[in-house]
Amino acid sequence: MSVRPKFAGTGLEEVNIPGQAYLREALTSCTDPLKAIESFQLENGVLLPSLRPMLPLLDLHGVRRLDFHTSLMEELREKLIAHINELGQKDPRERDKKLKELLVKSFPVVRVKALRPVVMAILRNTQHIDDKYLRILVRDRELYSDTDTEVKRQIWRDNQSLFGDEVSPLLSQYIREKEHVLFDHTNLNNLFFHPSPKVRRQGEVVQKLANMIGQSVKLYDMVLQFLRTLFLRTRNVHYCTLRAELLMALHDLEVQEIISVDPCHKFTWCLDACIREKNVDIKRSRELQGFLDNIKRGQEQVLGDLSMTLCDPYAINFLATSAIKILQHLINNEGLPRDNTILILLLRMLALGLSAWVMIDSQDFKEPKLDCQVVTKFLPALMSLMVDDQCRSLHSKLPPDERESALCTIEHSGPAPDAVEAYIQESSVASILAMYYTLHTARLKDRVGVLRVLAILSACKDDRAYEDPFLHSLIALLIPMAEEFSTEDFCTTLFDEFLFAGLTRDNVTRHMLKLLWYVHNKLPTGRLATLMKAIQPTTGHNETVHKLYETLQERIGATMHEGPIPEQPEIDFDSPLKSVPTPGPAYMQ
Repeated sequence: MSVRPKFAGTGLEEVNIPGQAYLREALTSCTDPLKAIESFQLENGVLLPSLRPMLPLLDLHGVRRLDFHTSLMEELREKLIAHINELGQKDPRERDKKLKELLVKSFPVVRVKALRPVVMAILRNTQHIDDKYLRILVRDRELYSDTDTEVKRQIWRDNQSLFGDEVSPLLSQYIREKEHVLFDHTNLNNLFFHPSPKVRRQGEVVQKLANMIGQSVKLYDMVLQFLRTLFLRTRNVHYCTLRAELLMALHDLEVQEIISVDPCHKFTWCLDACIREKNVDIKRSRELQGFLDNIKRGQEQVLGDLSMTLCDPYAINFLATSAIKILQHLINNEGLPRDNTILILLLRMLALGLSAWVMIDSQDFKEPKLDCQVVTKFLPALMSLMVDDQCRSLHSKLPPDERESALCTIEHSGPAPDAVEAYIQESSVASILAMYYTLHTARLKDRVGVLRVLAILSACKDDRAYEDPFLHSLIALLIPMAEEFSTEDFCTTLFDEFLFAGLTRDNVTRHMLKLLWYVHNKLPTGRLATLMKAIQPTTGHNETVHKLYETLQERIGATMHEGPIPEQPEIDFDSPLKSVPTPGPAYMQ
C-alpha cells in the first residue's frame, strides 16, 4: 500500500506509514470493509516472524490486537528512550550528529501522542534545537505543554513574553506565601524571621525558578529584570528577598555559568553566611566593606542589585538586630558608636538597602551618604534609652524604697529624648534602629521601655513603622504581654498614638485584627468597642479581611457568653540578640 499525498501532515503518513487518514479513505472507498481491514492488518501489523505466531494464541485468550500492539509499542518506546538518553551522555560530536538524524526522521510524528515521548527525549538531549522545530512547539499549545523544561529553555531565550507568562504565576505564589506568614493569625509560632536562609531557599517557588533557569545566563537576567520591574511597580520588598534567595539557590546547585558572572554573588554569599550564623565578625565585615569600596567606575549599576539584596527584610532584620547588639556592647564597655567600624558598616549597608527603590527608580547609582549626626547624636540618644532600661531593670531587683523608686521613675521613665524623635523623622536608618529597639524592649516585656518609644514611632520617616515585617514581629511580641492591655496608659500609647495613626494603610487593619484575636478578652469593654469600630473593613478591603473581622466578632461574642478564653502559651521567639555573639575586642578597632 502506498501513502497518498492528500493525507500528508496527519502524523504517521508524513513518515510513509499509513495511519488514521489512510484507513478512513480505504474503508469509505472499498466494496468489502472486512477484507480491507484484514488487508490493512496484514500489511501494517507486527512484521517480526518471531511474534506472528503469537497472534492466534492471544486471540484464543481474548486479548485484543490493540492491547497487544499497545503493550509491544510501550516496551519498544521505553527501550528507545533509554537508548536516546544514553546517546545524550556521549561525546558531543557523535551525539549531536546522531540526534539530529533521529530528529529529522521522528519529528513529523510529534503529534502522535503514543510516539511523542520519543521525540521529546530526542529534543531534551539536543543541545541546540533548530528554530523550525521550536516554532512548531510554540504554536501548538498541547505540544508546548508536553515539552520538557530543558527544551523550553531554548524557546524562552528568544521569547521573553512567553517566559514571563511561565514565571508570573510563580512570583505571585511567592508573594502570597510571604503574606500568609505575615498575616497568619492561627499559628503564633509561624514567625516570619524564624526560617534560616538555607531552609527558605529550599522553598517550592525558588527551586522551580532555579530549575527553569538551569545554566542559562540569559534566562537568569530575564528573571532579575522581572524582579526589578515588579519591585519598582509595587515597592514590595519580597521581590528583593527572592532576588537574593534565587542567587543563593543557584550557588547551592553550583551553577558556575551564572554565579561566576553575577557581580553580586560574593557579596550576597558573604551576607548570607552572616545571616545564617547571626553574626558578623571582623573578617567578614572587611570582605563586605571591600565589595562596597571596590565597585569600579562604569560598574556603578551593580549598586542597584546590591541595594536590592540589602533591602531584603531578612537582611534589614539582621543588620538592625546586630546594630542594637553592638550598642548594648558599647554601653557595657563605655565605648562610642563612631569608634566601632563594624557598627558603621552595618549602618552603611542599612542606608544602601533602604534607598534601593529610589536608586533603581532614578537610575542614579550612588551610595547614599550616611548622615554623621545619626552616629554622633541619634545613637547616643538611643543608647540613653537603653541605659534607662538597664537602670530600671536593676532597680526592680533591689529592696523596695519609696524615695528611690520615685527618683528612678522620674529619671529613667520619662519621654524619649528629643533627638530620637527628631532623627527618626529625617532618617530611615534612625527609624529602623528605633523600631528594632522597640522589638528589643518588647522581648524583655519592659512595658515602660515599650511605651516610651511606641509614643513616637508614628513619626518614622516614610511610615516605616507600619511595614509588615516590623508589625508582624511587634504584634507577636505584644501578645504575650496581654495583661498590659487592661491598663489605660498602655492602650492609649499603643492604639491612639501609634496604630490609629497608620489605619489609613490596609495592612495595619489586618495586623490589628490578629492582635485583637488574642488579647480582646483583656481589653476594657469600651476600648474594645472603639477598636472594633475603627478597624471595621470597608469595600476597599479584600474578602479575607471581611471574613476575619466577622470571625473575630463571633469569637468576642462567644468569650462574653462563656467567660475568658484560656491563656496563650508562651512563644519561643529565639531572639536574634540572644544568639548574636557579643563582639570581642576586634569590634573595637
